[in-house]
Amino acid sequence: MRDAYHEELDSIGDDLVEMTRLVGSAIGRATTAILDADLKLAESVIAADHKVDNLQHDLEARAITLLARQQPVATDLRIVVTSLRMSADLERSGDLAQHVAKLARLRFPERAVPQDLHATILEMGQLAQRLMAKAAEVIITKDVDLALQLEQDDDEMDTLHRALFQHLMDDRWKHGIETAVDVTLLGRYYERFADHAVSVAKRVVYLVTGEHADEIQPAGQVEGA
Repeated sequence: MRDAYHEELDSIGDDLVEMTRLVGSAIGRATTAILDADLKLAESVIAADHKVDNLQHDLEARAITLLARQQPVATDLRIVVTSLRMSADLERSGDLAQHVAKLARLRFPERAVPQDLHATILEMGQLAQRLMAKAAEVIITKDVDLALQLEQDDDEMDTLHRALFQHLMDDRWKHGIETAVDVTLLGRYYERFADHAVSVAKRVVYLVTGEHADEIQPAGQVEGA
């Protein structure tokens, strides 16, 4: 009976990794769709979001069943509760990738991103995908130091986000209000996607240590530095 219980806990972890894989792929494909005005690819991203939703719903149902039947305590309880929270982060990440794809569909056959911002949006999309891949690695390895590094990695996304706004506020902006709104939304989608990847990593820190990530100092960092 206990073997089946721990197998169920392991399967919840496997589902979380699968969710990270799906949403990481989604943000990468959505980025291509928005930059290339690829309607077929955008539609595939939008349609595939149900897989993430279904995984979350299934994970929630199994986690609640475990809570009711097994009444886990200590580490096992942290696993179940933290997994529920991570699944919510990942489901929201999938929604954000879908938002990017829906914007591509809305503006088709035009391109939502002007050529002079193409490189910035591409970099944001690639970084979002890398952050989610690292979050998956953190879930698999339970590596606290790697998890803590994600927040530092997210600084790069914040820098790109600020650069995007600086471009929008430049007096030389010539692409109109509609495009400015589109680009503002895109920047927000990528920035929030990255935040969810960081949140997943922070929840793994809590799962492993019982402490919140903000209370732990990354390895090699000198206190007061």
